[in-house]
Amino acid sequence: MIRENKLSIKIGKIILILYLLVFIISIFWTPYNPNEIVTADKFLSPSLEHLFGTDNMGRDILSRIMEGTKITVLLSFGTVFFALVFGSIIGASAGYFGGNVDEILMRFIDSLMAFPGILFAMMLVFVFGAGILNTIIAIGTMSIPYFARVVRSGFLQVKESVFVKSAIVKGASPFYIAKNHIFPNIKNQLMVAIILSISSAILSEAGLSYLGLGVRPPHPSWGRMLKESQAYFTQAPWYFIFSGLNLSLLVLGFTLFGENFRNKRLKEKKG
Repeated sequence: MIRENKLSIKIGKIILILYLLVFIISIFWTPYNPNEIVTADKFLSPSLEHLFGTDNMGRDILSRIMEGTKITVLLSFGTVFFALVFGSIIGASAGYFGGNVDEILMRFIDSLMAFPGILFAMMLVFVFGAGILNTIIAIGTMSIPYFARVVRSGFLQVKESVFVKSAIVKGASPFYIAKNHIFPNIKNQLMVAIILSISSAILSEAGLSYLGLGVRPPHPSWGRMLKESQAYFTQAPWYFIFSGLNLSLLVLGFTLFGENFRNKRLKEKKG
C-alpha cells in the first residue's frame, strides 16, 4: 500500500511558493543594496530596520539572502537543465539502440562516476576558474550520469511496449518514438530525478562557494555567507542562523515536493 503524506507535500509546495515570490521580488527590489558596505552598521541585531540584522561589513543580511535566492535558483535550474539535456541524450541513445552503443555510452558514464562528484566539480572549477557559468558546467557535468541512468532505465522498460513496437513497424523515426511515446511515459521518473537534482545542486553550489570555488564576490552566495558567519557566531549568531536556516528550508521544500512525483511513480508501477 502506498502511503501518501499530503501534509508534507503541501508544506513543500508552500515553501517553494514562498521562495518563488522572494525570487521574483528580488529581481526588482531588495530592502537595501546587497553589496553596500556600511561599517558603522556592522553586526546590528535583527530589528524593524534590518529584519535579519547585518553582517561583519554592515550589509543587510535579508537583502543578501534575497539576492542569493535569485543566484541560487538560476544556478540550480541551469545546472539541472544542463545535466538533463546531456544525460537524456546519452541515456536515450543507450536504452533505445542497446548493443555496442549501450556498452560504449555506459562505460563513459561509469568513468564519470568513478570520480567523487564534488571532487570532480572542484577539479573542473580549478581548471576553468570560479564563476556562475563554470559552476553550472561543473555541477551539471557531475549530475549527467544520474540522468543518463534514469533515462536509460525508462527507455529499456518502455521500448518493449506494444505501442512502441507498433510505431517502429509503421516506420516512425527513433526521435519521433522517443519524443511521443517513451518520454511521456517516464515523465514521473524524470520529475523525481529533476526535483532531487535541484536539491543536490543547491547543496553542491553552497559547498563550492563555502570553499571559495563557486560564485565570486561581491555576488552573495549562501555557502559563502555560511563560511563568513562561522567566524562571528558568538558575536552575531543571527548571521549564521538565518543563512543556514534559509539553505535548509529551500532544500526541504524541494525534497517534500518531490514526494508528490515519487508517489505517482509508485502508483504507476503498482498499476
